[in-house]
Amino acid sequence: MKAASTNRVLVTGASGFVGLALIGRLIDGCFESKAISRKPLQLADSKLQNIIIPDLNSTVDLSSYLDGIGVVVHLAGRVHMMNDAGDDNLTKYRSANVDSTINLARQAAALGVRRFIYISSIKVNGEFTFGEDKFFADDHPNPEDPYGISKLEAEVALKKLAKETGLEVVIIRPPLVYGPKVRANFASMMNWLYKGIPLPFGMVKNRRSLVSLDNLVDLIITCIDHRNAANQTFLVSDDHDVSTTTLLKSMSTALGKKSILAPIPAFILRAFFFSFGRKKLSQRLLSSLQVDITKTKELLNWKPPLSFEESIRLTALDFLNNRHANNKYFQYKD
Repeated sequence: MKAASTNRVLVTGASGFVGLALIGRLIDGCFESKAISRKPLQLADSKLQNIIIPDLNSTVDLSSYLDGIGVVVHLAGRVHMMNDAGDDNLTKYRSANVDSTINLARQAAALGVRRFIYISSIKVNGEFTFGEDKFFADDHPNPEDPYGISKLEAEVALKKLAKETGLEVVIIRPPLVYGPKVRANFASMMNWLYKGIPLPFGMVKNRRSLVSLDNLVDLIITCIDHRNAANQTFLVSDDHDVSTTTLLKSMSTALGKKSILAPIPAFILRAFFFSFGRKKLSQRLLSSLQVDITKTKELLNWKPPLSFEESIRLTALDFLNNRHANNKYFQYKD
């Protein structure tokens, strides 16, 4: 068995939005990386070993890949879908996000991996905040849907395993992540603004915490070897909360377009969404969700390296450069 080193990092879910960006940063740094992905990565580097596992389930033997690894960053899992509800979906989320996670973590602990970084979700804290309230890392959890419940259950199981084995567990709960190559909802909004489609969000006064891809990846890199990260839970954001109205205006400016936002009161929009059975979409666009990252900044001596404005600019630039190639991703998922 090779000696474990924090310079040897294994990343699961490496072909995803966050995974690809993280692998790129690891390659640029002084890390020997292994990437587990469902499909081959379009990256060629002598420091990267790409392991193809189409189904990272609870029975997969990963021992040969964990040999000599010092840190695991676990990104793989069943992603959140807004219409997923019910016992059957909870079972699917538990299988992908709890059972598979613990299978990997147990094998990692047995093979001498020092640290396990788990990318969870702010949905463990809850769906929205009220007034000036914010979510804190050590709040009592309050997940409301199968995805959030499964993420919390994985966190609880990992903490239990950490006490039993000495494996250092680091939990990161991001809110909405955006950045270059973002798809689905965020890309859809940029596409609407680019085309000059009028949107009814000119009077929304909510407050939302977001995190850019670069800022999230930077925090993950920080947690790989920071001594204060061990067995801690962290929230992350750009540390710059915005309303839906402000977000859309910022995106329009970055795209070089004039936003057309009709000043319709939020209570009318909420009633409209509810009448069409779109409660979750209404919450996402009209409700607040703010996080406090004081603990993250103070304990890790960390701050988001990119500003909200710069992050939006880079996201818009990537959108403009790849707009025609990625038209199939400009479909709002609700």
